Amino acid sequence: MRHRLPLLLCLIAAFLLLPAAAPGAISDTAVKAAFLPRFARYVTWPASAHSSGPIVICVIGDDPFGRMLNEAAASQQVDGRSFVVKRLTSASAASDCAIAFVDGGRTEEILAALGRQPILTVTDARSSGQRGVIHFTVVGGRVRFFIDNAQAQARGLTISSRLLALAIGVNQK
Repeated sequence: MRHRLPLLLCLIAAFLLLPAAAPGAISDTAVKAAFLPRFARYVTWPASAHSSGPIVICVIGDDPFGRMLNEAAASQQVDGRSFVVKRLTSASAASDCAIAFVDGGRTEEILAALGRQPILTVTDARSSGQRGVIHFTVVGGRVRFFIDNAQAQARGLTISSRLLALAIGVNQK
């Protein structure tokens, strides 16, 4: 596993460096879909939460990914665990979500409803100024992200220093 870590970090860095608008390049939505299951490698959840069975990625609100997220999740495993993608209209059914991508006009309401559950919340600057633990943005045509480590810790999540190092900004307060 250790010998694959540098390769994985290089792949993540390559995704960050791909121009979103270049001809033939992967779209920024596809890059974000690829990131969601990969984040699970760098997050530790409390022992009492999401510790067995498949890792559940939920899309709550608008779904910009379609099949792209299902395909990205199907090709990944973390510690022998596969992924399941669920699409939800509200946060009320999100208790089994390990990762929740929250998008659309109700982002603030959904994030508030999720409270401090041990869920890695991910948001997108293109649709909302509200931020989850991880917040995607596009800078210079490249997909980048901010991390709110203080919010992660309040949820009982531990984010690896390797992922923190890839963020363009980290809130520690």
